[in-house]
Amino acid sequence: MKIAYVYDAVYPYVKGGVEKRIYEISRRLVKRGHQVHIFGIKWWDEKDVIIKEGVYLHGVCELKELYIDGKRSIGEAIYFARKLALPLLKEDFDVIDCQAFPYFSCFSAKISSSLNRIPLLITWHEVWDDYWYEYLGMKGAFGKTVEKMTVHLTDKAIAVSDRTKKDLERIGGGSKKEIKVIPNGIDFDKIKDVKASDKKSDVIFVGRLVEEKNVDILIRAIKLVKTDTPYIKCIIIGDGPKKNELEKLVHDLDLEGHIEFTGFLEDYNEVISCMKSSKVFVLPSTREGFGISALEANACGLPVVTVNHKMNATCDFITDGGNGFLCELSEKDISDKIIKGLGEGKDMEKRCIERVRGRGWDEISLLVESFYGNLK
Repeated sequence: MKIAYVYDAVYPYVKGGVEKRIYEISRRLVKRGHQVHIFGIKWWDEKDVIIKEGVYLHGVCELKELYIDGKRSIGEAIYFARKLALPLLKEDFDVIDCQAFPYFSCFSAKISSSLNRIPLLITWHEVWDDYWYEYLGMKGAFGKTVEKMTVHLTDKAIAVSDRTKKDLERIGGGSKKEIKVIPNGIDFDKIKDVKASDKKSDVIFVGRLVEEKNVDILIRAIKLVKTDTPYIKCIIIGDGPKKNELEKLVHDLDLEGHIEFTGFLEDYNEVISCMKSSKVFVLPSTREGFGISALEANACGLPVVTVNHKMNATCDFITDGGNGFLCELSEKDISDKIIKGLGEGKDMEKRCIERVRGRGWDEISLLVESFYGNLK
């Protein structure tokens, strides 16, 4: 098959969960004899079209800011969609897999799909619906409308979680869609081979430092844990618009000897190494389409503390007391669960690793390949 992926951010130039999924599946499909093309922003300085690990990367437009004031740029999304239409139309594919967010590119993909008579499917990592109002205020009505229009562009879709599938069925108004749940995965063998870092910690967070991750609540929770565990050590891996504000909070709470910001780590193995030298992984996010980092933490044997929230798909694969703990979004409850994890973590290690077996990218890519092959 000749397969096209559409998403503005491209791995390894941008290292988010969506980019990682496309990258991991693409290179495995290439090894299985398929030809894979990724259409995104030109993040590189070379030619417009380059080949990495057998995958064709198409830079359809120049680099624009993905985030403005910590929020995804609407202007960038429209610009990418406008520049995407012609390059995608010039190629002939067996399937186009367009990532739902930030929506506008899905409409460009629909044009190419219709004119070239190519099956189009949209991969949904999360559904926002009414959350648009929380994100943009009254302007969120526009985002909610565009999201709903995107749902109706095709009757074929992939959802990365059962929660996202249910949300799609709900906002789709009962339309007859084929929605296949194909979750994200991890490189289980690679994780197994990474050695623990010399840099020890009790608590670790990995992710973008943005508002919905609620890292400020985690920091306040560490302040409470310090009462029970005076020498508590927490590592925060990641970068984002909230970093300066969070560093100030650490200073104000006199936690500079207890919380370390590493910034964004380019080396994936270094992230995994830090996880393996920690004891509890905390993801206090109230909005996660999946949460690959939580899977990786489980694979490292760490229990995951995460918020039981309707928009946090991570809590769908966390069994409370089994491979982690579900909590409320409060510094008190998070601190209690951290203390519990520190006390019970060693006993939970085997359960954590067993929970994520079978979720390797090899297995996930086979599911994707099968779904593509059945499209008409």
